[in-house]
Amino acid sequence: MVHETTTSLSAADVIARAKAFFSERVPHNAAYPETEGPGFLTLRGQGGEEIALAIVPTAGAQRVRASTYLFDQGVQRFLSTLPGRV
Repeated sequence: MVHETTTSLSAADVIARAKAFFSERVPHNAAYPETEGPGFLTLRGQGGEEIALAIVPTAGAQRVRASTYLFDQGVQRFLSTLPGRV
């Protein structure tokens, strides 16, 4: 499933928060960084399942898209922690 939100944070801040969130705040379903770049992060978790994040600049904000098959609840929780547009 694909989840999306907008935030005032920079792409680097979103990536840093995602790394911390999925390794620390979801211990029974942890996921760890596999690949990353300036505007994306791929995390790998239990059973090899993947979370893919893309952060794209939009007018005055960053659009964050997350795609996953089994981590829907964790992804929704993570996106809800991001501050909205300013």
